[in-house]
Amino acid sequence: MQVVDQVIRALREVAQTEVMPRFLRVGSSRKVDGTLFTEADLACQQALVRLLPTILPHPVLGEEMDRAQQEALWQAHRDGLWVVDPIDGTTNFINGLPYFAISVALMIDGKSELGVIYNPVSDEMFYARRGQGAHMNGIPLPLKKVPNCMGDAIAGVEVKYLRSGKLAARLNSLAPCGSQRNMGASTLDWCFLAAGRYDLYLHGGQRLWDYAAGVVILEEAGGQAATLNTDDYWADQPWSRSAIAALDPELFTQWLRWVRANQ
Repeated sequence: MQVVDQVIRALREVAQTEVMPRFLRVGSSRKVDGTLFTEADLACQQALVRLLPTILPHPVLGEEMDRAQQEALWQAHRDGLWVVDPIDGTTNFINGLPYFAISVALMIDGKSELGVIYNPVSDEMFYARRGQGAHMNGIPLPLKKVPNCMGDAIAGVEVKYLRSGKLAARLNSLAPCGSQRNMGASTLDWCFLAAGRYDLYLHGGQRLWDYAAGVVILEEAGGQAATLNTDDYWADQPWSRSAIAALDPELFTQWLRWVRANQ
């Protein structure tokens, strides 16, 4: 069985045993940084820490680990590291909004080689391995052709982490796209972009586990990504990385130019 298939099986298992039995049945707490977590986050991460090294013998870096542990793993295992977000969209999960996902990436030398993202409510499994294309439940991505007219484009936009007040204000008043969405789970945002459900994407600062799986899925679907700082997406610093992305190359060029001009 191929590695991607084994990861898919692991995600289905932990969703069935650790995540969905707790959906709408679990309380929440706040971490030191103020973000929410639940018993389901911890149980899912523990299961993946156990399962993933049996697929490929690399350690697991998870969102629910402390920062010192995460940084030590990142520095010591450039030759292979699983990166896990046990539940991305925890606020949605707590409030019963069916837009959350389990995310797993395999990173080598700071770049993702494999990504698998699963929404257990919709039973949509998005996955890619570098050089082998991207799929959703066996269907090649993208699922549909996207417009190449900026005025018809739907953008996934998260303004909360944008450092530029000017850019946030212009997005609210002068954005060149047709409409904007923000549904609260970065990993699924990348998948929706890869699928053609979104046409454009902008985020001011994602954590490693927010983008690790999604960007390789987008790239294998034919999309492109940069950051507010550099055209080489993978060269930016890992712990809070902005994102400017699109599926269509022409739209990507237009979107990148507009965002950079309005910072």
